Formats: sequence, structure tokens, C-alpha cells
Amino acid sequence: MRDNLHDYRKSYEKGNLTKSSVDPDPMQQFHLWFLDVEDAGGVDEVNAMTLATVGADDFPRGRVVLLKKYDENGFYFYSNYKSEKGSAIEHNNKVSLSFFWPNMERQVIVKGTAERSSREDSATYFYSRPRESQLSALVSEQSSVVEDREALEARLKLLAEKYEGQELPMPEHWGGYLVRPQEFEFWQGRPNRLHDRIQYKLFKNEWTINRLQP
Repeated sequence: MRDNLHDYRKSYEKGNLTKSSVDPDPMQQFHLWFLDVEDAGGVDEVNAMTLATVGADDFPRGRVVLLKKYDENGFYFYSNYKSEKGSAIEHNNKVSLSFFWPNMERQVIVKGTAERSSREDSATYFYSRPRESQLSALVSEQSSVVEDREALEARLKLLAEKYEGQELPMPEHWGGYLVRPQEFEFWQGRPNRLHDRIQYKLFKNEWTINRLQP
């Protein structure tokens, strides 16, 4: 077994970031970076983000989820409300989102509060999904123990047969979350680990902008 990774090193040289160059609105700055990363290519899912929560056991936990929408209110993703992440948000709605885009040597970290989005919003997204994904949302008691994969696939088959030729009902326990941001950090890799970090913090409904030391 290899006992250290000391020689894993990379020099970040693809860009820079200054207070004078960023947009006063962090959501607009996120939008600009998102488009840059998308246009540059080389990232399979530009909208993949790590959602970090703290559960009732007081342990933090991160997992990758997919950002499905963002607007002036914040960031939207969709999940089973009875899942581990759903239970954690019910316990403590303070969450963190992080995006890492190695093709541009960039990272964005967002702190905010999560709340359920409207049922109308959830339904709009649910019925935009492929039917197979809708069926999976119906059949899965997410984060619960299952005896084996065969049992899960058998339940999926039964459900598909039950609703063949019919519109699927959206589960009551499934829907969207909106993360309302309170803080952003935009990170641009730089040579010799002297990275650029620009922080936005919400104070009295205004965004203040600061440079952080690397």
C-alpha cells in the first residue's frame, strides 16, 4: 500500500481573479463562470455539486447531487424528502454547496439555507424527467436498507406494469429544494499555491466583497 501522496502536485496557471474583475452580484458571477466552464468543455456534468449537510448525529456529510436550476433566489436540486439528506435538512437547514471545475482550475463554495420549493416547481421538473427516472423516484425509499438489487428491480417492474399507459403520480415525499445563498467563495487556482479567493457575504440585504488569503 502506498503510504503518501507527497509527489502529487500540479501548478495552476489558467487564470486569475480580482475584486475589480468580478460582478457585484454573486449569482451573476456564478452564471458567468458556469458558462465559461461549459464552453471550455472537458467536464462531464458541469452542474454536479457537493451538497454538505449536518444530520441529527452531528456528523457532516457530503454527497454529489445535480444542480437543476438557478435564478436570483438561489440554487435548486431535487430529492426524496425522506432520504438521509432530506432528514438532515429537516434537522438543520444550513447547508453548503461546492462546485469544482478542474478544466478551468476553479471552485465555488456556497453557504446558505435550504427550503422546499413549491409543489408546482417540483411537478414541473418531475414531469420533465424521463419516465424511467419518474419510476425510480416512485419505487425508491431512498437511504433505506434493501435486501438486494433484485428486490428493487422486481418492485420497479411491478410499478411499471401497474401504471402502463398512464401518467405517473408524483410522490408526496419527493420534490425540490431551494438553497438561498448567504455567502459565496470563488476560488481560482494560481501558481505556487498562492490562489485567488474572492468572498461575497450578505449583510443587511447587500453583498460585501473581500479578497481572502490563500
